[in-house]
Amino acid sequence: MDTLTNEDPGSKSLEEARPHHSAASEGMDIEAIDSEEKDQESTPSQYEIMSYPADFTLEVLHEKFKRGDIIIPRFQRDFVWKKSQASKLIESFLLGLPVPPIFLYQRDGKLLVIDGQQRLKSIVYFFEGHFKSDKSRSTQSSSSRRKASFKLIGLNDKSRFNNKTFEMLEATQKEDYLNLKNSILRSIIIRQLDPEDDTSMYNIFERLNTGGTLLTGQEIRNCIYYSNFVEFLNEINEYPLWRKIIGKKQVDRQRKDAELIVRFFAMRDISNYGKPMKNYLSSYMNKHRDIADQKLEDYRKLFDQTCEKTIHCLGEKPFHLRSGLNPPALDSVMVAFSYHLDAIPNDIHRRYECLKKDEEFNRATRQGTTDKQMVNLRFQRAKSILFGE
Repeated sequence: MDTLTNEDPGSKSLEEARPHHSAASEGMDIEAIDSEEKDQESTPSQYEIMSYPADFTLEVLHEKFKRGDIIIPRFQRDFVWKKSQASKLIESFLLGLPVPPIFLYQRDGKLLVIDGQQRLKSIVYFFEGHFKSDKSRSTQSSSSRRKASFKLIGLNDKSRFNNKTFEMLEATQKEDYLNLKNSILRSIIIRQLDPEDDTSMYNIFERLNTGGTLLTGQEIRNCIYYSNFVEFLNEINEYPLWRKIIGKKQVDRQRKDAELIVRFFAMRDISNYGKPMKNYLSSYMNKHRDIADQKLEDYRKLFDQTCEKTIHCLGEKPFHLRSGLNPPALDSVMVAFSYHLDAIPNDIHRRYECLKKDEEFNRATRQGTTDKQMVNLRFQRAKSILFGE
């Protein structure tokens, strides 16, 4: 067993061909702020992490997956390998060629896949005799899925495995069939020992998934902290008034708009805030994985009323201060509104114009925006100028 600190694994993802989203046509119009970008690139605080290899046979991995002991986190991007790619992976096992390990995070008695979905699902699909994308599988009946055939394709024409299914190997190539079932796919199992908050999983996932189109911070959080709170975020992210506040009609495919909502809720208590912002938001998501339904309803009401007051008092796109939406302005002002829903001054619009011209507020929304001192400064200025506190 290895005990790790915050050293960069330096490991690139072995998954391939992630869907590409055009930032120009679909991305959020967010002001470029150096401190916000540096926060996303920041290294984690020190962790005590236990990692150890487990040499599971393919048969055991398949059984664990069927039982639900190994889980593909919700909101992972879909299975994207072509059948020829999956076929070559299976052939590698049959030929005894080396295959890179998968990474599994141990939590709540389950193993969550943080790198290796394409390899794992390729194995499962071949053992079960079908090859279907996630989307097509969900629209077919269970009977039609059982009838689907996964033959190995794209191999050398002279390969004895070409066009063979798992069942055909069992019937005609018994030795190859047994060798495949007993082949090893090394799994690196990771468990965070300290601190007890699972935030290392965010950083591990972020660093392993460095190939293709990168996952954004909120996409990663949705993967590893999936819960009813994520579903809640997806729902309120579609509120019409919220869409008007951020100035984008369609939900952002990289979930940057949902991250702004997490930031709003998390920053309502800045007394516990600590840099980097990305870890603070991850910790908040982790703590709310098992949130009660009544609490979610309270949050829903608070968010709805805050959006309503913000639009009514400040108009649409109120936080596009300069070249795009300014997240530090949004978090400080909307949090201030959320604490004064029943005490909005009649001249709130004039006060907001004064806030936008305030030198200290401007500095705190431009520079060092994730530093605790700057966070406290802009929140204090927002409360003071808007609500006289």
